[in-house]
Amino acid sequence: MAEILAENLSGKAVMGSDGKELGMLYNITMDATSGRLENLVVEPDEMLRDSDFPTDERGRLLVPVPRVQAVKDHMIVDR
Repeated sequence: MAEILAENLSGKAVMGSDGKELGMLYNITMDATSGRLENLVVEPDEMLRDSDFPTDERGRLLVPVPRVQAVKDHMIVDR
């Protein structure tokens, strides 16, 4: 995968591979010991009714980084 700066991801729309809008990227979590990226933290779209992804205490989606398929105008994640 090509190098992408985190500052270019802030506020990027996140879409499922099925074409459904999931929401906007809020943050990315990282394992402090290994430095491995863990989850995209996504502020869910108001129209999102169901999701395969767990949520944090504020209702934000936790999308495992390995599920990212592409980063262009949107971030596309496997659903």
